[in-house]
Amino acid sequence: MEAFLPPPVDLLSNLPLSLCTMNNCESQEIVEAANIAISNLLPTKSRSLYDIAYNRFKNENVLLAYFSENAKNYKSSTLWAQYSMVKSCLIIYDNIDISKFPKLIAFLKRTGDGYQAKKSKILTKSEIDRFLSSADDKEFLMIKVGLILGIAGACRTDELVNLTVDDIEDVRSSLSVKIPNTKTKIPRIFVVTDVGNMLELFRKYLSLRPPHVKHKRLFLYYKAGKCSSQPVGKNTMGKIPSVVASYLKLPDVACYTGHCLRRSSATLLADAGVDITTIKRHAGWKSTTVAEGYVENSIENKTKIANQVLVGTTTSAITKTVNVSESNIPSHINFENCTNVTFNLNVNK
Repeated sequence: MEAFLPPPVDLLSNLPLSLCTMNNCESQEIVEAANIAISNLLPTKSRSLYDIAYNRFKNENVLLAYFSENAKNYKSSTLWAQYSMVKSCLIIYDNIDISKFPKLIAFLKRTGDGYQAKKSKILTKSEIDRFLSSADDKEFLMIKVGLILGIAGACRTDELVNLTVDDIEDVRSSLSVKIPNTKTKIPRIFVVTDVGNMLELFRKYLSLRPPHVKHKRLFLYYKAGKCSSQPVGKNTMGKIPSVVASYLKLPDVACYTGHCLRRSSATLLADAGVDITTIKRHAGWKSTTVAEGYVENSIENKTKIANQVLVGTTTSAITKTVNVSESNIPSHINFENCTNVTFNLNVNK
């Protein structure tokens, strides 16, 4: 085997100065390049918050004193958010892992005892259908389209705001919707099928788009049956669930936050008996714990468990076509003008 030889000098002469002086670890160019690379590791939106958190703490006692004081005024979820920012900065800048600070972790866990995070209320299938069928299009068309896409795709508010006309493909019998930029950096695609008049509502809203609009954002301000060229912002989009709840005269309207559409979509899937893997894929979650929360809180699943525990039965989905004559139908049951009748049966096994 030939011995390894360094590259000829004439090749080194073509390299940038900063690479030719790698043996000088304190080179100003190297330090600056490293600092730029490190700064890009932090989230762009909240980088200033991370820097503030980093400048405050560098040892466990200081951290413990700070969080102990903050625990008097902040919820457990806020304390953990602050911990996450400090942890990220100390790992990136100083290679210090505060997750190995036992006293700090024990204290933060104790602050969470008995704490239950407030979650947005959800819209049921019947409430969604009632709003889509009864609300006046002249006033609520944009709200309807946002509701349809938000529920169908388990969308976050930002995802709806940034949706463009190029992200939606109308293939007559359905809409194929792509969410290119997500919180988890994983693009998602979902489909809106021709249920009720959902596709008709979308096409009606899209047809009102002014021809002179220079941007491609899908959602435009809508009033009195007309769209303006101004795109809908995050605050307006986040109020869609509360507008629906207010129209339907539901209690606690303020509890229907922008996260309602995403929670409602996942809960509808859980109620339908969909497995956790499918729910995770649909909503783009990486964490199984989050998806399990929806299944756990599903009333439909709790009903199935109650039947299994109290009655000793399981609910099975059975599809069967039968011919029923009028002679063997009980007199108190009337099937006139009925189509696609569904029977839910409890089957003893």
